[in-house]
Amino acid sequence: MTWKTRASRVVYENPWISVREDAVDGPSGEGIYGVVTLRNAAVFVVAVDDEDRVCLVTVDRYTVGRSIEVPAGGTDGEEPLTAARRELLEETGLQADQWTPIGSMNALNGVTVAPEHVFLARGLSSAASGSAQEEEGIVDLVWVPFPEVLEMVADGRISDGETVAALAYAGIHLARFR
Repeated sequence: MTWKTRASRVVYENPWISVREDAVDGPSGEGIYGVVTLRNAAVFVVAVDDEDRVCLVTVDRYTVGRSIEVPAGGTDGEEPLTAARRELLEETGLQADQWTPIGSMNALNGVTVAPEHVFLARGLSSAASGSAQEEEGIVDLVWVPFPEVLEMVADGRISDGETVAALAYAGIHLARFR
């Protein structure tokens, strides 16, 4: 069955998101559906150094408290690669010589329109300036060997869904799952 929208109205919006309620015809008949649309796509950066370690940040999130994640953020209307470079710099103080797009995904696609782009960053070095960790709510930055990062996913220390997906893209790209 194809979903049919009979009516739609915006119930809330701010500079980052819009929330609408749709009257729909779906698999179970008539109903309502709430949809959150992000105004800009997001980017996720899996930064891997020459020692095969992944850069992880611990972020104090309003919604869930402390969360271990890869550097990430909104595109603010920029091209995804430009935003990825900016986010890596802001959250870690690092820059990368090699950037590889390794996947795209949709966050919570049952209730949101939230496109996301994942990049692998290699050839890392410290930038002269640019880190805004405090402003970003970052309370820690660590380098973790790739196999241990996968253990952190398996045992629940990394529970952020987008970080898990970004690491899966990186693992596939780097042939860690074969």
